[in-house]
Amino acid sequence: MSSLAGSLASLHGLVAYLVIAGLVFGETALFVGFVLPGEIAVITGGFLASRGHVSLPALIVIVVIADIAGPFVGYYIGSRMGDRLFAAKALDRVRGRVDRTRAVLSRRGGSAVFLGRFIAVARAVMPAAAGAAGVRLRTFAVYNVLGGLPWAVGYCLLGYLAGSAYAVVERRVGTGLAIVIAAAVVVAAAVWLIRRHRTRA
Repeated sequence: MSSLAGSLASLHGLVAYLVIAGLVFGETALFVGFVLPGEIAVITGGFLASRGHVSLPALIVIVVIADIAGPFVGYYIGSRMGDRLFAAKALDRVRGRVDRTRAVLSRRGGSAVFLGRFIAVARAVMPAAAGAAGVRLRTFAVYNVLGGLPWAVGYCLLGYLAGSAYAVVERRVGTGLAIVIAAAVVVAAAVWLIRRHRTRA
């Protein structure tokens, strides 16, 4: 996973936008979130923006769109497949978390959609679970947007601030040491996010 984060950090321009948007979209639309937390891609994108490799405003807009559009696809898949989707063997590894997500969704409805945006595993499965549970599309849409906006903007800015801190270190201690420190921070953040993701799973 850390090597993937390193690969993302080497991207520029259009390719960076496409890769980051694809990972964010796929997290909830195609359940990529079971393997790779979208936070890693977005934080890395914010870091790239701080280095001038991408535009921060453009990154925020792209991430917001991908982050809101992905769950709609997941919702549609859930509404079409229903309970058959959650009987898949591929979900056995996170079965308990999936069942708890569905239980909370049945009790709380729209607010569960909002809260699920910020919880590992639940973030990936919540849209499909909402579709399968028959949550009204209008309700889902409102809470999807309300949760998607702060998530996308927040992680973009977090990555940007991390990159800005790198620039300060670079000016004070030199490029070589700054790169070492930045690499260590990126790897540590990636490992922390992945471990948190797996622990919650």
